[in-house]
Amino acid sequence: MSQFQVRTDLALETREKFKEDNVEIKGVRVEEEYRREKEIKITTMVIETENGAKAMGKPKGTYITLEAANMDSQDEDYHREISIELARIIKRLLPEGRNTFSVLVAGLGNREVTPDALGPRVVDNMMITRHVLKEFGKYAFGEQEVNSVSGIVPGVMAQTGMESQEIIRGVIEQTKPDVMIAIDALAARSTRRLSRTIQITDTGINPGSGVGNHRHGLSKDTVGIPVIAIGVPTVVDAATIVSDTMQTLIQAMEEHTHLSALSTGLNALNDMEKYELIRELLSPQLNTMFVTPKDIDESVKRLSYTLSEGLNIAFA
Repeated sequence: MSQFQVRTDLALETREKFKEDNVEIKGVRVEEEYRREKEIKITTMVIETENGAKAMGKPKGTYITLEAANMDSQDEDYHREISIELARIIKRLLPEGRNTFSVLVAGLGNREVTPDALGPRVVDNMMITRHVLKEFGKYAFGEQEVNSVSGIVPGVMAQTGMESQEIIRGVIEQTKPDVMIAIDALAARSTRRLSRTIQITDTGINPGSGVGNHRHGLSKDTVGIPVIAIGVPTVVDAATIVSDTMQTLIQAMEEHTHLSALSTGLNALNDMEKYELIRELLSPQLNTMFVTPKDIDESVKRLSYTLSEGLNIAFA
């Protein structure tokens, strides 16, 4: 059955699928808050039990989703508000008991492929401080407390011949940061969430999982330090778009008497059977295709500044 599930990296969308099927997930706690004046919705989902993790197909931990319908706009003030909210969320997920941290920011992805270039571009825009602190100390910034921030763009295996995890573990062994922030592009279930949603989680990340290109995961268990993962969906599975269109078509058929019999037959299929049918019809031409918005280059550039500003606010 898992091979017919619509691909998504967003925990929020996985939960929404259970809600559509009227299935309650035990061991998963959800809280929602809406910043009406900023038009920002924040959903906090905590997977508390192993059973909840198994049902969701995701590790135990906290998953925070920031949704902003106007995130694709060019309003700099609005993006500043998003950056401030992002910084607040990041601080919530940091280990407790200390005021300053040594932070490694890893920009995952391939900067040569625009929808996958978010991570590298965020690191490009970061305020890096580790080398200044090592050379001149914290007083170079005129502050009593300064976070040590370093960054790395490990590339992808096709470029380096190495897993991102292997490169990052080597860097962590040498630089010994307290926490790692991993930035990556994600895959979404819904086209309305492309470039409009940010997911922040303390469970780490599996690079490439949303597009079926599973690589070794980055988490506290694999790299030895807490990992906060931040991602924005930039692609959606082609089969998902066709599936949504099919559902809209069925609803339109139900409104016409001479087509209602056909719609009844299609409605008799469950979601898994519909998705299987669609993938068979798409195969082989579109079966592995992912779709991205036509203005993705501008969106990734804008989002990279929004995320890097949030990180700079959190650690500057």
